[in-house]
Amino acid sequence: MTPSPPILFEGQPARPALFWRRGGGRHVVCEVCPRACRLAPGQRGLCRVRAHAPGEGLVLTGDRLVSALHADPIEKKPLFHFLPGSRVLSIGQTGCNLTCRFCQNHALSLAAGPSSTAIMLDPKEVPALARASGCRSVALTYNEPVVALEYGLEVAGACRAEGIRTVAVTAGYVSGAARAAFFRDVDAANVDLKAFSDGFYRRLCSARLAPVLETLLWLRRETGIWLEITTLIIPGQNDGDDGIRALAGWIARHLGTGVPLHLSAFFPAHRMADLPRTPLATLRRARALALAEGLEHVYLGNAGDPDGETTVCARCGAPVIRRDRFRSEPLWQGAPGVCPVCGQALAGRFS
Repeated sequence: MTPSPPILFEGQPARPALFWRRGGGRHVVCEVCPRACRLAPGQRGLCRVRAHAPGEGLVLTGDRLVSALHADPIEKKPLFHFLPGSRVLSIGQTGCNLTCRFCQNHALSLAAGPSSTAIMLDPKEVPALARASGCRSVALTYNEPVVALEYGLEVAGACRAEGIRTVAVTAGYVSGAARAAFFRDVDAANVDLKAFSDGFYRRLCSARLAPVLETLLWLRRETGIWLEITTLIIPGQNDGDDGIRALAGWIARHLGTGVPLHLSAFFPAHRMADLPRTPLATLRRARALALAEGLEHVYLGNAGDPDGETTVCARCGAPVIRRDRFRSEPLWQGAPGVCPVCGQALAGRFS
């Protein structure tokens, strides 16, 4: 029997995509995210990587092409309550289903295709590569991994079979069935909650807030995945007191006070290069507001602020993990994640 020739789309390797349907006439509709892009033959979705290949239906282009591959501290994702002090093999491709004007990773997220230096990486090779790099986990990161859901599924499945953890760094803009599939073998996630404002999402990201909140609720209520959240604080855009209170209060009420929130400093980038970087005073005020809403662990990112990086016990306030940028110093003396003063266990995954 003659094997079927590999699928190509505009010269790129491609594979049949999951989660799509016929859309009437010659169109197909992608069902991975709330955009539900309706594509004519030869057309790509807004994400740039899911496309309608004539005669094939919806395909994932750039299949297995990796544009960024690094061994990072897990704290860089950022994840502070998941295997602190360990290293993670970070895998980045290209494409995103948002259009954030402030994107800090736009070279990958908004690229028209894989980089000229992209390498082919078989998912089955990832666990061994992680171990060889001294990494206890693998992260799907840098760009939005949901848009290459099929590849992420294979990577996470291969890692789970070999005892390697998988981390997803995502904006959480994904639909129900695709959401369950994407996160099936994921162990930890950092979800980028960009603001607690639908207007912000519509104006600066061409998206909506509600689907992201749905993803967060589903992760917390329906899975055992360890969850942390990041919000980039942008001067004049989402740094108002009321917005910070609303965001932190919603997390505390609906996800739990133990869910870590990372408030990160904005640096001028992409289409918002004319804005200033976030002042440290703004980050510290936002952190104080979030703590006042009941959150137990609120961290400052890209700021070099020791108080904003230290993990303290929610019961007695004693330091449990000290950090210097991306270096962690656990202070527990017995079981991992246990306060050395009062014995209270931290929320997280420490062993």
